[in-house]
Amino acid sequence: MTSEPVPTEIRLRRSSRVLAVSFDDGSHFELPFEYLRVHSPSAEVKGHGPGQEVLVTGKEKVAISAVEPVGQYAVKLVFDDGHDTGLYTWKYLHELGREQAHKWARYLERKARAQPDARVAQGAHGVPK
Repeated sequence: MTSEPVPTEIRLRRSSRVLAVSFDDGSHFELPFEYLRVHSPSAEVKGHGPGQEVLVTGKEKVAISAVEPVGQYAVKLVFDDGHDTGLYTWKYLHELGREQAHKWARYLERKARAQPDARVAQGAHGVPK
């Protein structure tokens, strides 16, 4: 039986707006605050079962104000928008890092589909008309 990777270091980098996580398997991930917020493991985001996921938008400027350890298996991230539910287990943090490109691309696709008029309502240079 193989064990799940365990973080050897978790560093909150406020200026670059990432949570840097290094694991005992040698992997290292730089996880942006927005990415962590929109992929929160909380019921608010995940829902209460398959197919109940909620698309969270408008978190481009969200910050993490605290990282609180929870036992020997997770951290609770406290975001400056008041969100502080959902435990980021070591397994989930590793998954978020390992699958970051795929998960972020999927999030951007879902966001674009949910807000199709947002792109149309912008003129050149992305400035709203």
